[in-house]
Amino acid sequence: MKVLLDTNALLMPAQFGIDLYDELMNLFGDFEPVTLEEVVGELLGLTRGRGRDAAAARVGLAMARRSTIVPSGSTADRVDDRVIEYARREGCTVVTNDRELRNALLREEIDVVSMRRQRTLELMRG
Repeated sequence: MKVLLDTNALLMPAQFGIDLYDELMNLFGDFEPVTLEEVVGELLGLTRGRGRDAAAARVGLAMARRSTIVPSGSTADRVDDRVIEYARREGCTVVTNDRELRNALLREEIDVVSMRRQRTLELMRG
């Protein structure tokens, strides 16, 4: 099963102290983590800053490198729209803690994994 990690998901380990890959293993058993090149670009941009967000982005980059990094194949302006298009085309479940993206994915009937009570991940069927 392909599981697409968005920028927000890759920030969760540093921001909330959860082990993203262990949590996903608990939900799915075996899975294939995928990250869009555009998400890696967003993380690189965040690492240029200072403070907690930059530190979280550095951790996120390390997590992204443990996944298969792929181009979205989309020309959409926003990375969120590229995530939606890729997930729809490839049949991926998307991991995000971004409320707006989560709601858009669910409207498109795409399964989403999101944080619950800042401690664990929860699968929501689209």
